[in-house]
Amino acid sequence: MAPLVSNETGIARRRMRGIKRLNLAVGAAIVACLVAIALLSLVWTPLPPAKMQIIHKLQPPFSFGLFGTDQFGRDVLSVLMVGCWNSLSIAIVAVAIGATLGAIAGLSAAAFRGIFETLLMRVCDVIFALPPILSAMMLGAFLGGGRMTAIAAIATFLIPVFARVTLASALQAWSRDYVLAARALGNTRLAISLRHVLPNIMSQLIVQATIQLGLAVLTEAGLSFLGLGLAPPAPSWGRMLADAQTFLGLAPWLAILPGLAIALAVLSFNLLGDGLRDLLDPREASR
Repeated sequence: MAPLVSNETGIARRRMRGIKRLNLAVGAAIVACLVAIALLSLVWTPLPPAKMQIIHKLQPPFSFGLFGTDQFGRDVLSVLMVGCWNSLSIAIVAVAIGATLGAIAGLSAAAFRGIFETLLMRVCDVIFALPPILSAMMLGAFLGGGRMTAIAAIATFLIPVFARVTLASALQAWSRDYVLAARALGNTRLAISLRHVLPNIMSQLIVQATIQLGLAVLTEAGLSFLGLGLAPPAPSWGRMLADAQTFLGLAPWLAILPGLAIALAVLSFNLLGDGLRDLLDPREASR
């Protein structure tokens, strides 16, 4: 019976590895398509996204353009394409800021420990106590709605996320033999953090950043839905959903299309992040 159990275990592992590779491939393919659409929107759209043609308002898909028109007669496909660029650009900038500041804080806390680590954890707890949407509403009350408000709100929430991930990974790295050897050679804590600790935890940070991109896209859509994101007439998936509420009975595609775009973006980044984690983490690869 032992060989049979072993064979079944091996088959299950191969199937699981196949599923993980499929997640990575599907996630990467969808993300690549979204990025291509976002970049294409910078140089070409079927129609100018801000062009209003009231005479053609609320036209269904395929009757006037591929995805029809909205309540102002704007081409929905063009608005979706530019909205893709706005959503991805805000998400990428916010995640980059959050990852950079969070990694700096986490590396510093792991290197110096003591009161610095305790203070960092308490600050993270305070930020985690406030949902990102509520944080954005507070920032919007002071800064007003707009791109910078959305970026600041998302980045503020992501800083403690990356700080905790970095701290946990860095503390493990500081106990490794190569770090102990570097300390014995007289390297400073800053040099050890940059030369030895950071390169060895970079894979965890990349995976975390990929997954958080999906959350950032969803948060940006929520902020735009509440009127705290991009100001009109800049297209946004979230504001498309908000504007479509009045026309759900007459033109359901106005809500379905941006909703599908948001769901697809979030799903693709999650699949890509899971696939990268399985690819870059040797513990996952050995399972």
